[in-house]
Amino acid sequence: LLDTIKGLGPAIIKGGQALSSRPDLMASEYLEELQKLQDDVPTFSNALAIATVEEELGMAFNDVFELIQEEPVAAASIGQVYKARLRENGDTVAIKIQRPNCEEVISLDLYVLRWWSGLANVILEVLGRDIDVQNIIDQFGELIYRELDYVAEAANAQRFTELYVDIADVFVPKVYNSYTTRKVLTMEWVDGFRLTDSANLDANGLDRVKLVDTLIQCSLRQILENGFFHADPHGGNLLACADGRLCYLDFGMMSYAAAEQRNGFLLAVVHIVNRDWNELVNLYVKLGFIPEGTDLTPIEQGLENALPDVLNADVTELNFKNVVGKLGDIMYTYPFSLPPFYIAIIRCLGVLEGLAIQVDPQSRVISKAYPYVASRVLTDSQGELKEALKRLALTNDGHIRWDRLEGLLDKAQDSRGYDVTLALDQLSDYLISAKGEQLLSDLADEIVEGAESLGVEVAGY
Repeated sequence: LLDTIKGLGPAIIKGGQALSSRPDLMASEYLEELQKLQDDVPTFSNALAIATVEEELGMAFNDVFELIQEEPVAAASIGQVYKARLRENGDTVAIKIQRPNCEEVISLDLYVLRWWSGLANVILEVLGRDIDVQNIIDQFGELIYRELDYVAEAANAQRFTELYVDIADVFVPKVYNSYTTRKVLTMEWVDGFRLTDSANLDANGLDRVKLVDTLIQCSLRQILENGFFHADPHGGNLLACADGRLCYLDFGMMSYAAAEQRNGFLLAVVHIVNRDWNELVNLYVKLGFIPEGTDLTPIEQGLENALPDVLNADVTELNFKNVVGKLGDIMYTYPFSLPPFYIAIIRCLGVLEGLAIQVDPQSRVISKAYPYVASRVLTDSQGELKEALKRLALTNDGHIRWDRLEGLLDKAQDSRGYDVTLALDQLSDYLISAKGEQLLSDLADEIVEGAESLGVEVAGY
């Protein structure tokens, strides 16, 4: 299988890379082989690589670089990487050089895939399914074409650094813009180990649980806070540094979700936790997942029947694959049309959990994500998230769900960057608003009950 995929060109290799981080879809022996597609596909000659650099930079290779290793240190679907030294200052750098005729080969791959997807659309239409496979291929093609422009990738790396430089234990290598073009990318060299390299992680005393937690927390901030996120966090794009930091390496495949879309994703989590299927399907209509005018009753019933078995489990046991699988069955049965941002997020989280489970078999994205979700709904002042807090912590008639509120406050403490004062500000604002009268009454009752209990204990003492 590995040899077949290697011989089918960059677009098919990208698909194999995606599968390499999905232990839910592939057996371990297949995963082990497919992971070689991340940096061990056939190389092209040094002569062609050097000629590409000289043509792109307009100067002799040896005037700019000195190769530290003669052969490529890694080769992936679109380019291969050399370890070199800059002659001007002695810095050790990684030079990524695009494969010759890469764009032409990918164009042909996508043309063939698009032709077959058109045929698939006809078959699906006959079967009564409203699924546009050709559109999926178009979105896949758009992502691959973005990866062909290394100048854009360099800009992505710099933006990523600006947005997430304050996250502890996350590192992004420096870009050398003077030696970067559409087909050549020069970045700071980083020594480190794959997250799946158990022997070296253990030998260097690196905490794999902490590394996975850093990866997941950083990814959640990317997706749900700023919306600019790394859409391809497979093992070949990440390194564990000797000092314990997590290094992101490849910024060719990035995606973006607008604020409304990010908040919608958070609200969907809240509605699922509350089993509020009516609100969930109405949110799906608002986000454009379900066409307006669709009869929502059977979809509500389908969600109610499908999800409880998953959600009755403790949050530490929830498996992202199971939840998405249950939702996927519903979305396949009824007339859902998923927008690109949602597909990108689901794919990112799926790859993320696949890698996390390989590194730490006890890891679960949902379990690690819940503290972040709790922190956001407790501290974010946006109207939609205030509504999310209200739905999580209060009953429909305004009474406090003390167990749920206590759980939120407890879980939020595990989220990096959680500020309890912001949570208290949010709750205080609601208390003094016109909508907070019932909440104040409940608090007064709790205080009186607590005082009476304390009085009885004191009297007894």
